[in-house]
Amino acid sequence: MTRFLFSLILLVSISVSAQQLKSPSEFLGYELGTQFTRHHEVVDYYEYLAESAPDRVQLTIYGKTNERRPLILAYVSSAENLANLETIRKEHLKDTEGTGNTSKAIVWLSYNVHGNESVSTEASMKTIYELLTKKSSYLENTVVIMDPCINPDGRDRYSNWYNQYKNTPYQVDPNSKEHNEGWWSGRSNHYMFDLNRDWAWLTQVESQQRLKMFNQWLPHIHVDFHEQGMNNPYYFAPAAEPYHEVITDFQRDFQVTLGRNHAKYFDANGWFYFTKEVFDLLYPSYGDTYPIYNGSIGMTYEQGGSGRAGLGVITAIGDTLTLKDRIAHHFTTGLSTVEVSSQNAQKLNEEFRKFHQNKEFKYQSYVLKGDRDKLDALKSLLDKHNIAYGNLSSGSYRGHSYKTGENGSLSINKNGMVVSTDQPKGTLVKVLFEPNAKLSDSLTYDITAWSLPYAYGLDAVASTSSVSAQNVQETTTSYNINNGSYAYLTDWNSMDDARFLAALLNEGIRVRKADHPFSIEGKSFERGTLIITKGDNENKDDFTQTLQTITAKFEKEIIPTSTGFVDTGKDFGSSAIQMVTKPKVAVLSGGPTSTLRFGEIWHFFEQQLHYPLTVIDDEYANRVDLNEYNILVLPDGRYGNHFNEDQLSKLKDWVRQGGKIIAMGGSIDALDGEKGFGIEKKKMVKDTSDNTPQPYKDWERERIKGAITGAIFKTKVDNSNPLAYGYGSDYFSLKLGSSAYAYLNNGNAVYLGQNTEPFSGFAGTEAQKRISETLVFGVESYGRGQVIYMVDNPLFRGFWENGKLFFANALFMVD
Repeated sequence: MTRFLFSLILLVSISVSAQQLKSPSEFLGYELGTQFTRHHEVVDYYEYLAESAPDRVQLTIYGKTNERRPLILAYVSSAENLANLETIRKEHLKDTEGTGNTSKAIVWLSYNVHGNESVSTEASMKTIYELLTKKSSYLENTVVIMDPCINPDGRDRYSNWYNQYKNTPYQVDPNSKEHNEGWWSGRSNHYMFDLNRDWAWLTQVESQQRLKMFNQWLPHIHVDFHEQGMNNPYYFAPAAEPYHEVITDFQRDFQVTLGRNHAKYFDANGWFYFTKEVFDLLYPSYGDTYPIYNGSIGMTYEQGGSGRAGLGVITAIGDTLTLKDRIAHHFTTGLSTVEVSSQNAQKLNEEFRKFHQNKEFKYQSYVLKGDRDKLDALKSLLDKHNIAYGNLSSGSYRGHSYKTGENGSLSINKNGMVVSTDQPKGTLVKVLFEPNAKLSDSLTYDITAWSLPYAYGLDAVASTSSVSAQNVQETTTSYNINNGSYAYLTDWNSMDDARFLAALLNEGIRVRKADHPFSIEGKSFERGTLIITKGDNENKDDFTQTLQTITAKFEKEIIPTSTGFVDTGKDFGSSAIQMVTKPKVAVLSGGPTSTLRFGEIWHFFEQQLHYPLTVIDDEYANRVDLNEYNILVLPDGRYGNHFNEDQLSKLKDWVRQGGKIIAMGGSIDALDGEKGFGIEKKKMVKDTSDNTPQPYKDWERERIKGAITGAIFKTKVDNSNPLAYGYGSDYFSLKLGSSAYAYLNNGNAVYLGQNTEPFSGFAGTEAQKRISETLVFGVESYGRGQVIYMVDNPLFRGFWENGKLFFANALFMVD
């Protein structure tokens, strides 16, 4: 067959294919870019393509959102490739062990992780249509995996809001309502979490289900399509510094290769763009960095627009930015990505194989020990990432001590584990476990510390030697409840214990807590120990069966005792053995609160603690009778002088009569001052020894001297304070800013001393001075109630596992 005849047949084939398939505009019944397409309509179009071209499009539903919307993936390639899709996948994964034999490029395109960055889903439909018609040649040696909408709940929240409030056809004036979303924007998912910061922590159902699919492929290329402020030009790779040190030269260079190809098309159209600024490659839980640490070329593409742009808007320089413009830009970079990948398929396979060969990392093994519940929580996370680990039951191990920040040893006599970098996920292990990530630049886009041993509250050493796992005999525990016992005792030091207590209270079982250490029948117990007596529950007919059911469900070790007469400490009838007050919780939403911070609390109650809460919106909060609740949670946010004198007086009266406020982050500002409670900001004396004006070009470097970009600090703990039950004498806190409050007169549960150098991450010199000798967590008694201050956020992004017990203590232990 002549080359001319072959080309003619190919053109005819493409032409027939194009005629057979409807474009997005033809299918939807309106021109793409003139409306926002609702999620179910997007799914309908992808289903149509899969039905019309089943040899080139395969569709799978990989899960559902909290609001029951489907999460879908489309596999797009040539007929030959799709017929051998599973073989291609398996051969590709063999490359993580250096034994694969495939020449196909695997490209994963992710759209709409932020719901109100809505153009990308629209662009995805145009992109898949173009790949199946005019650009089908790209698919001969490429498998394209498309996730058209990572965040359907957020997208529909935005599109429904926009359709409700927009002018007809639309108004380009940025002051119009259609360009100004309310408090709950479409950016986040159902629980108001930012899914683009959840790749590593996997707190959300969308992330958990998506990662199962991602780990089945580990693509060569992963692109996360975003939008930024409407006045910004387009951003594409290469990324900004800092790059994490594990990122390979090839990963860096290929970003440049892709960027130059994008620039070629943008230049031809006269479109503006920028590279190598703002968006760095450090924090491991993004849609670009997480794939990079798994061997991909991970990238973020950012189109100007976001929720403010709507169907069209006038920008700051007087141009009109339309949804059609935004679609064209994302469509162009999407196709350009597939084009370059197709041209470099062989190289991508070679370098992916090299990435997974043994790495000469400084630390070869991470050895950890701690409470079984905390180890199990970490193991659960590692399982989701396909990270291998082993158990340890004995031995002494040397290395960098996470507790001291210096070389030391760790002795294990039970409850130990080891995680090695000698595995396919070795690079990811190094990034997630390293004591302190190396910074090539202190100007970063996100937090600079996240090390899992700190996050999970485990003693650990990072060893330069390879540590082998041990065969550990699993012990079995009987959960039978002895009907004849006087009481049942169990410990309190983890979120599993908090969930156990919440379940008991939800079932109407009354529980006491120990405010002093005690010993009984030859066993010792710490503060916070839960005491469940038969006498307190004599009116509950199914007490024994309910207790046994809940005990078995949580695999909780219960110690029966035949008496309330202790050997040391306080007897069970003492006033020091108080009943746990069943919380009736209200949390403020809207108005001054941060959606993200509110969402963390909402998710904590419903998905982690499994305990009810009432959400009270700021719009009608003044009309709510707080006497119906005994706890009010004020999420972090921008409160300023939110509470007027009358509102503050009512809050103080409610606390005085026995109410409890949990004030987090910025909400503390609304409670201090002469009219508020006893908390005070730390007073700083300004250093005037050098008043030399700084050059304008250096302002950003000067600014970060007063900043803390997500760093880990070692704090001191008073574990005799009920807010700190279950903790040791120190706690590693993730500090997100330099807000500083003076010590309370008493009730300082967790605090910083004079040494404020971070154990991990970046903190500016001025910020370190500001937070010296300041409160982290504390309790102020006020009448018969309390105000609990949480300067740092123990629920941040749902991943700082070791901080969550402080919040549980605030609910159950502080009275």
